Amino acid sequence: MKSAIRKVLIANRGEIALRIIRTCQELDIKTVAVYSEADSESPHVLQAGESICIGAAASSESYLSVDRILEAARKSGADAIHPGYGFLSENGSFAKRCEEEGIIFIGPGYRAIEMMGDKTTARSLMKSAGVPYPPGSEEALRDLESARQCAARIGFPLLVKAAAGGGGKGMRIIQSEKELEAGLQAARSEAKSAFGDDRVYIEKYLSSPRHVEFQIVADRQGHVIHLFDRECSIQRRHQKVIEEAPCAVLDESLRSKMSEAAIAAAKACNYLGAGTIEFLVDGDNRFYFLEMNTRLQVEHPVTEMITGVDLVELQIRIAEGEPLPYRQEDLSIRGHAIECRIYAEDPSDQFLPNTGTLKRHRPAAGPGVRVDAGVEEGMEITINYDPMISKLCVLAPDRESAIRRMLRALDEYEVEGCRTTIPFCSYVLKHPDFQSGMYNTHFVQDHFRSEMLASQSPNEKKITALAATLIATAGNRGNGQNELSENPSGTAIPAWWQQRRRLNRRAQ
Repeated sequence: MKSAIRKVLIANRGEIALRIIRTCQELDIKTVAVYSEADSESPHVLQAGESICIGAAASSESYLSVDRILEAARKSGADAIHPGYGFLSENGSFAKRCEEEGIIFIGPGYRAIEMMGDKTTARSLMKSAGVPYPPGSEEALRDLESARQCAARIGFPLLVKAAAGGGGKGMRIIQSEKELEAGLQAARSEAKSAFGDDRVYIEKYLSSPRHVEFQIVADRQGHVIHLFDRECSIQRRHQKVIEEAPCAVLDESLRSKMSEAAIAAAKACNYLGAGTIEFLVDGDNRFYFLEMNTRLQVEHPVTEMITGVDLVELQIRIAEGEPLPYRQEDLSIRGHAIECRIYAEDPSDQFLPNTGTLKRHRPAAGPGVRVDAGVEEGMEITINYDPMISKLCVLAPDRESAIRRMLRALDEYEVEGCRTTIPFCSYVLKHPDFQSGMYNTHFVQDHFRSEMLASQSPNEKKITALAATLIATAGNRGNGQNELSENPSGTAIPAWWQQRRRLNRRAQ
């Protein structure tokens, strides 16, 4: 079916921009990439039908500039804008400006974005919709005394959270009353810096919860469906690193109750398009509303893999006014999918960004493997943007097979030039708690220590020593056929050299 939208401007960069461009091409929709001066040779710029520079490397002067993006849309003649995730994707004012200028915003209406973006308003909506949420303050805290009163009512430990934010910013765990004042001040300060809004609220801190979310989609005709669940409990700094679909511990009864709550949450704010309802699940399988992401999620590929649904295409069709092409009973879970985010970070050094030039970037391949990458070999990973290199995803008939497939893909993935989260992801997937499915959001703090990766990341001295031994061994054995491997050009590569290259790759 030919799309009513003729040209889409993608107000984003990297892998998500490429992801959107590809679906648009399949729908015969023209595409416009916007880019900063730092991204002039990025893959999304080269892949789009046309591209427009919108400013300097700083996000505030490019990807976060509403005026520059709208100017690019007018200049290119784009009749729709897809915001991707991050940047302006959950900015209600941006969605409203698009509406005022007659440009289709491929996402929810600005009122839904604003309601669900304000965590205290969202909690009030969930109360009216009958969706369970953690006990806490019903509105933003006025002062220290109101915080003390709320703490006395719900008890410690508790969380102070930014009313206008997410991603772990403006959040503090408070263990006792003596920590309350300092924690409140710190959360307010961070919230003000990150979101320009220092309002905070309190909710009960759930010990060792699981992070389980439901993908929902809603059309203009009032239909809302869910595309099942994702487990996102492997996190560092309150941000996800590994996700899987479906959640390993949900039985059909709990899945049904949570999906009904997710649909009720979407209806409560008159939602439109693709969105995600995030829940916390405690050790007794009680679930609580966490927040709603009013956009496409980073981890959407695992949902696409187990359902066979193109979520970007659904977003576009719904933005054009079409009804949902599926009923709930048309959808089912087919297999198990896992996503590992490959970040340019050093997991042995508190997951700090590890910038540098990608001297080698050879993603894994093979049956059931999907790689969404926004970079290419030779590109530089800079401090300007999120350090994600790619999303490595696998699909297999069951969870055990998916874990094995992902371990194979992680081992096959070659990156040189910066350290990555590949060794960490391998560690997690081999851990007994992950393999059993009995893990939670405290996995990193409970199980991971940086020295645990030492055996997987030998230093250069060890590599050199091993290589020297292998060279000597190869020399003693001669150059028999069993010691050689042919590369595509026909040049013989000694087996010892392949082993050294493999060790170097793991050291990254």
